[in-house]
Amino acid sequence: MKKYLLVIIILFLILVLIPKNNPNRVKKEKLEKKAIFLSYIELQKYIKGKTVKESQKNIDEIIDNLSDFKFNMLILQVRSFSDAIYNSKIFPWSRVISKSEGESIGYDVLEYFIAKAHEKNITVHAWINPYRISNTNDTSLISPKNPAYKWLNSSHVKVCDKGIYYNPASSEVQKLILDGVEELINNYDIDGIHFDDYFYPIPDIDIAAYQDYLKTHEHISIDNYHLLMVNTLVKNVHKLTKNKNILFGISPEGNMDNNYQKNFADIYEWAKSDEYVDYLMPQIYYGFYNETQPFYEVLNNWNNLVKNSHVKIIPALAFYKTGQVDPYAKSGSNEWIENNNIIMRQILASRNIKHYDGFAIFRYDSIFSLENQTEITMKEIENLKKVMIY
Repeated sequence: MKKYLLVIIILFLILVLIPKNNPNRVKKEKLEKKAIFLSYIELQKYIKGKTVKESQKNIDEIIDNLSDFKFNMLILQVRSFSDAIYNSKIFPWSRVISKSEGESIGYDVLEYFIAKAHEKNITVHAWINPYRISNTNDTSLISPKNPAYKWLNSSHVKVCDKGIYYNPASSEVQKLILDGVEELINNYDIDGIHFDDYFYPIPDIDIAAYQDYLKTHEHISIDNYHLLMVNTLVKNVHKLTKNKNILFGISPEGNMDNNYQKNFADIYEWAKSDEYVDYLMPQIYYGFYNETQPFYEVLNNWNNLVKNSHVKIIPALAFYKTGQVDPYAKSGSNEWIENNNIIMRQILASRNIKHYDGFAIFRYDSIFSLENQTEITMKEIENLKKVMIY
């Protein structure tokens, strides 16, 4: 009797404990990040001017679409202009979702997104533009509730032709940004903090601060000073996220030279240290036949840049280009209208690099908005679905 009982127990353990599929594949599926950006442009479309019921229904549909498509990571733009789509004590309600800056729409949009996304096992990374206050120089749009308002005529803020920006070299600005990050990670069940490529929007914004710095520090070039200021902020944000055990990632421009020489995003330092980011999400918005930035070459250059095993690469891919002419690609300008499987092939290629941790699609409407779709786009979508189940 005991012998039969032992046999039954062994058979039961075999059925329960041995995976039915390849365990390596299951592990890969769980780890691979399949991300998509949801920008302030989409938030305006699906939330602004809608009733609470209408906008929440739109959010429900967004999350359902992502889940059905097998996306498991949402990069949600929660602060695009020194504002918030959540209940903040630091930043005003965003005019992206409300009639005017500082006016609530009746519920916490971020909180609702998180709840719905987590129900579908989709992680939410809060996407922040740390320095951008406005993409217009109309200061009347800045409400007294905005922390930038009191600094409009100071060295902390710069108004120029292309917009209004915080001074990255201001210690007060850095504290403001860090306080905003801390508020987010303390009050919301987010899975990560995300910065994009908006770093030094105006090269001369910090001239006075740079000159003061030289009085008490060893001489460095103005470019290296820019890099230092950004690195200081990035390192401190990373420390905050580690306190909460959440991820911090940055999506720099795909052109590596531009990051270092124009945006002053020190990708070389970030890629060799574990003190800055958990992942880099380079915007590799190029086709395979781009004459100056061919996809394979750029992808491999980003992979080779990483010298620290803790830093992962999650290529961001330009689904918005499908079915469109890409004039900057020169001889490869027609690639996106002559092919219907580019994104699928880019994902397959990315899966082969050493530091790969997933991919990201820019952006939601390029896949899910019918008004943006061409025949090529629809075929790209069907091909993309084939690699989403991997």
